[in-house]
Amino acid sequence: MPTGYRMGSTRISLWAQAWPARTQFALGSWQEALETAERAAARLAGAGIEFVRPMAHWTGAQIHALRGDWESADHHLRQSAVGLHHYEVMAVPAALARAQVAEARGEYARAVEALAPVVRVPHRACIDEPGLWPWPDVYANALVMTHRVEEADAFLTPYEKLAEARGHRSTLARLGLVRGRITAARGDVTAARERFETALAHLAGLPLPYDRARVNFAYGQTLRRAGKRRDADTVLKNARDAYSTLGARTYVERCDRELQAGGVNSSRGVPALSRLTAQERAVARLVAAGASNQRAASELFISVKTVQYHLTRIYAKLGIRSRGELAARFREDADGTGR
Repeated sequence: MPTGYRMGSTRISLWAQAWPARTQFALGSWQEALETAERAAARLAGAGIEFVRPMAHWTGAQIHALRGDWESADHHLRQSAVGLHHYEVMAVPAALARAQVAEARGEYARAVEALAPVVRVPHRACIDEPGLWPWPDVYANALVMTHRVEEADAFLTPYEKLAEARGHRSTLARLGLVRGRITAARGDVTAARERFETALAHLAGLPLPYDRARVNFAYGQTLRRAGKRRDADTVLKNARDAYSTLGARTYVERCDRELQAGGVNSSRGVPALSRLTAQERAVARLVAAGASNQRAASELFISVKTVQYHLTRIYAKLGIRSRGELAARFREDADGTGR
C-alpha cells in the first residue's frame, strides 16, 4: 500500500511506514528500514497520533543500538516511552525497543525488566500469537543469561507448543535458540547442538539474516563455554560475517571477543598480553575498557566468579593491582611502549 500521505488518513499512512520498517529490518535491509522509520517519526512529530508513536520509533532504536550508536538509540527510546496503562499496541513495541537495546548492550537484567509488563498483560491472544510481536525469545533468552534457567524453561514451553501448532518456522528458530541455551546450561551439550541445528534448519530458505546470525552467535557462545573451541570458532565466524554484512557493529565486536576468548587461530597480540591465556585476554580487554565484572561475565557467557578468578591471575601475571593499572597497560601496549 502507499506509504506516503496522499490526502487520506495520517494514522494509516503512519502504520503503512512503521510495519514495512519492521519487514525491511527482518530482511536485512537496515538502511532502508531506518529511512522508513525516520520518515514515520518525522511525520508523527506534527501529527499528534500518540498510539502509533512507540511502533514508529521501535525500529530506529533497535538498529541504532545494533550499530553501536547509543545516543541515537536512546533518543528513539525516549520517544517510544509509554506509561503503565497504555494500549497493548503501544506498550508492546515500547517494551521491545527497551529490551532489544538492553540486549545489544549485554544488559540482560534490564531486558527482563523491560518486558515484565508484557508478561503481566491479562488478555494475551494477540500478544502471544507467533509472528506478530517477537518478544518471547528475547525475554526467555534474558532469563537464561541472568541464570534463571528453570524460570526460562517454564516460560518457554507453551510458546514452543503454540509455534509448533502454527508451523511458524522463524518463531520456532528464535525459541530454539533459547532452548539450546537451556539444554546446555543443564549440561547436555550434545542435545544443545541438536537444538541449535534444528533452529538453523527452521531458517533454511527464509530471508532472515539477523535471526540466523543471532542463532549462530548463541550457538557459538554455547560451544565455546562447553570447551568445543574449534567448532565454536566456525559457528562464531558465520555469525560475525552475517553481523558484519548487516552493519551490526555491536555484535561484530562481541563475536571478536568470543573468538579471542576461544583462542583458536588467534594471535598472541602485544607483548604484555602474550602472557595471558585467550580467556584472560578477553576478560582483560573488557575490564580495561570499563566493563564491570557482571558485564564481562554476560559478554563472555561465563560466571562472575570466573571473571574474578581470571582477574586475579591477570593482575599477578602483569604485575598490577587495579583496573586503572590494567587500562593503563592496554594504553601502553596500543602505543607500542608496553613491556
